[in-house]
Amino acid sequence: MVEIYGVEFNVGGKTYFFDRNKKEVEIGEYVIVETEKGTQIAKVVTEIKKVSKEKYKGLKKVIRVADEEDKKQDKSNQKDAEEALKRATKIAKRQDLKMNFIGANYTFDRNQLFLTFVADARVDFRSLAKELASIYKTRIELRQLGIRDKAKEVSGIGQCGRTLCCASFLNNIDSVGIGMVKNQNLSINPNKINGQCGRLLCCLNYEDDLYTEARKDLPQLGNIVKTDKGDAKVIYVDILNKKYTAITENNEKVEVVVKPKKEFRKHKKSFKSK
Repeated sequence: MVEIYGVEFNVGGKTYFFDRNKKEVEIGEYVIVETEKGTQIAKVVTEIKKVSKEKYKGLKKVIRVADEEDKKQDKSNQKDAEEALKRATKIAKRQDLKMNFIGANYTFDRNQLFLTFVADARVDFRSLAKELASIYKTRIELRQLGIRDKAKEVSGIGQCGRTLCCASFLNNIDSVGIGMVKNQNLSINPNKINGQCGRLLCCLNYEDDLYTEARKDLPQLGNIVKTDKGDAKVIYVDILNKKYTAITENNEKVEVVVKPKKEFRKHKKSFKSK
């Protein structure tokens, strides 16, 4: 077994796990960790967890608990990254590159400078990266974000009146398909099923399993079912209340409540009735 901490590099970002390396750290404290792209400062967001070595093979380690000098260095890096962001924006404009920069950050050891941007199409930024590298004397990595990533970075208020899920607590953005909309009997109205990013709402994921379970004994719209008044066509399904409405050939509506199937436990021992 190995003991690990979960850390975040950005507020509300994805949680990454590191071997705690016998370091005692409270939730909310900062640590210096080793990553594939160099050393980084990160915030501890979970308590100690014990996991098998096989599951987390090749896990990177916490180097040390961040002290005041480390935190000062991080603030200095952030300030310099903001300046680099402004410089990159000016260079991109001069080179007539259609890109909108939304973020920049250095690795803690300043061995790499990351710049994120959004654009309507693919951008050839090789000349931009070359000029930035000559100015800052470090490795430059530019990353084009998708529309969902942009929403996560920029944030905003959703239809529910709360801060966007992706910007507040969703660490992993799962794929959302139109099948979820149909499964939940929602109107295919872009104004109601799309989020700030213009894509399907992430929250469609939250209840989809519940709707799938509730649908098990219910017919689909358009199915022909047998009722007390003869064969009828299903015209409405109330999934959560487990009922549906059908109409007969005589245009008579029939409302049917579906009773869940009872499940009985199987006992090995038999018993005799009195």
